[in-house]
Amino acid sequence: MTGALRGAAAMWVIAWRANRPKMSVALGLIVLSGLSWPLFALSLNLGTDAMIAGDVGTATIAALAMSVTAIGALMCNHFAYVPYAEATELAVVSLEADLIRLATDSARLEHFERPEFADKFALVQEEISGFSFGMIGLMAMVSLTISVAFTGVLLASVSPWLLLLTLAALPPLFTAQRAQQIVEEGKENSARARRQAAHVLALSTSPGSAMELRVLRLQREMRRRHRAHWAVAGDLQWRAERRAMVIGAAGQLTFAAAYVAAVLLVVHQAIAGSSQAGDVFLVVVLAAQVNQQVNAGLEQFRRLRRLSAGLARFAWLRAAVAERTAEPVAAAQVPAPVPVPDRIRTGIELRHLGFRYPGAKEPVLHDVDIALPAGSLVAIVGENGAGKTTLVKLLCRLYEPTEGYILLDGIDIRRHPVAQWHGRIAAGFQDFARLEVPARQTVGVGDLPLVDDEAAVRSALDRAHSGDVVQRLERGLRTHLGKTYKDGAELSGGQWQKLALGRAMMRATPMLLVLDEPTSALDAQAEHQLFERYGDNARRAAHETGAITVLVSHRFSTVSMADIILVIDGGRIVEAGDHAALLSRGGLYAELFAIQAAAYDTRRHSPPRTEYRGDA
Repeated sequence: MTGALRGAAAMWVIAWRANRPKMSVALGLIVLSGLSWPLFALSLNLGTDAMIAGDVGTATIAALAMSVTAIGALMCNHFAYVPYAEATELAVVSLEADLIRLATDSARLEHFERPEFADKFALVQEEISGFSFGMIGLMAMVSLTISVAFTGVLLASVSPWLLLLTLAALPPLFTAQRAQQIVEEGKENSARARRQAAHVLALSTSPGSAMELRVLRLQREMRRRHRAHWAVAGDLQWRAERRAMVIGAAGQLTFAAAYVAAVLLVVHQAIAGSSQAGDVFLVVVLAAQVNQQVNAGLEQFRRLRRLSAGLARFAWLRAAVAERTAEPVAAAQVPAPVPVPDRIRTGIELRHLGFRYPGAKEPVLHDVDIALPAGSLVAIVGENGAGKTTLVKLLCRLYEPTEGYILLDGIDIRRHPVAQWHGRIAAGFQDFARLEVPARQTVGVGDLPLVDDEAAVRSALDRAHSGDVVQRLERGLRTHLGKTYKDGAELSGGQWQKLALGRAMMRATPMLLVLDEPTSALDAQAEHQLFERYGDNARRAAHETGAITVLVSHRFSTVSMADIILVIDGGRIVEAGDHAALLSRGGLYAELFAIQAAAYDTRRHSPPRTEYRGDA
C-alpha cells in the first residue's frame, strides 16, 4: 500500500512539474466527478421521499439535481482527461529524457556489464510507455477516494452499521496489493526471457540483419526461439498470475458478503418502519456504487502498483548509475584532482596495469607495463580476445583499472576529471553509431560546438579520407541518412564507417586519438590509404599537443608505420617495438605477420578464374 502511495505521489509530482495549469484544471474536474454520483444518489433519495409525500416542488428540484449530477458524472471525467493527458505526454517525454541521461551520462560503462541493470533497463523502457495509463489510474483513484468518502457519510446517515460497507472495501485493496506484488515478482523473474525474446524480435525486424537471416535460412529458427523465450516468460508470469488471482478473489468475496448484508439491513429497517423508502433507494444505489468503486479501484490500484514498481526500478537505475558515475574515492591512491594539461610532455605510462570485468573470475589484462612517449604513433595487435579493446577502453577511461595505474606525464590519470579527459580524446570504434540525421550532423557531433559548421565537417572528412561518401549523396552534407525516412539515403557498411571516421576526426587537436578497428568494413587498400592519412594527422597532432595516436587493427601490413607496436597475448604485452625490430626478433609478431602475408601472397598468385560458358 505504501509503495503504491509513494508511486502515486511521485507520478503526480512528475506530471505537476510538466504542466501545472493543466493539472490544476484536471484536478478540479476530477473532484467534481467524484462528488457527482453520491450527489445523484442523495437527489434520488430526496426525490423519492418528496414524491411519496406529494411535494411536487421538492421532487422537481431533486429531478433537476439528478440530471445535473448525472451529466457531471459522465462529462467531468471526460473533460478532465484532456488537460491531464497533455501533461502526461510531457511527463513521458521527461522520463524518456531521464532514461537517456541514465544510459549515456555516466562516463564509464560498468553498469552495462551487469545483467540486473539490463533487465531493469528493459522493464523501465516498457513501463514508461504505460505512464499515461498510470496517470489515468491516479486520477481515477482521486475521484474514487472523494466518492467513497462522501458515500460513507451518506450511508452513516441511514445507519452507522453501513459504514462497515466502506470498511469492507479495505480487504480487497490489501489483497490486491499482495496480488500485484506477486505479479511484479513474476515480471522480475521473467525479465531475462522477455529481454531475449525482444532481442530476437529486434533482429528479425532489423534491416541490418535481414540478409544474413535469409541467406542462413534462419527465419523459422528465429520464430522458434521467439516462441521458446516467450514460453519461458509466459510460464513464469502465468504462475504468478494464478497465485495473484486466488488472493484477489478472496478479498473480493469479503466485500461481496458485506454488500449483501448492507442491502438486507436497510430493507429490514424499512419493513420495520425505522427507515423511509428513499433510504432504501439511497442504500441500494450507494451499495452498488461502492461495489463498482471497489472493482474500479482494484483495477486502478493495480495500475498504480505496477507504475510504482516501475518508478522504483527507475530509482534503482539512478542509484546504480550514480554509484558508477562518481569519481573514484581512494584518497590514499588518488589525491586531490588536477586539471588535464594542455599537452602531453613526456607520455603515458602503464604501470602494473590489470583489469577484471564486473562479475568475471579471470582478469582480461594483467601486469601490463609499457611507456608510450609523447607524440608517438602506437599500434596494438593480437588475436581476438587478447585484450586489445579492453586496453583502449582503459586509456579512454570508459573503465578504471582494477589493478595498477595509468600515468599521464607521471600523474595518475584518475586525478584528472574524467569529463575533461574525454573532452581531449578523439576516437573511432568498430562498433560505431549509425546516426540517422543529416550527414553534416552525423559527422559534426564529433565536436558538438561545430556540428553545423560545414567547413569544419569537410575538413574532418578530408582528414579521414571520407569526402567521397558525401560527394555521392544527392544533397551532399544536407542529405538525411537512413532508409526509414522518406527522403533518407541508405549507405553501405563501409560508407557508414567512413562517416564515423570523419566524426572521430572532428576534434582537430586531441591529446589522445584512438582508432579501434576503425576500418573493419573497408578493403585492405582503402584501409592502407586511410592509415597513411592517420599517420599524417598523428604527426600534426603530436607537434601541436604531444598527442599519442593508438591504432588497433587486425591487418599487420597497415600498422608497420607505427613507432611502437604492442603485441598482446593472454592479457599481457608479450612484445613491443617497431616493425623491423619485431620481425628480426622472430617472435609472435613475426609469426602472425608471416601467416597473414602468406595468405595475401596466395591470393595474388592464385590461378586466374575460368569464365563459365555453359555446357560444351
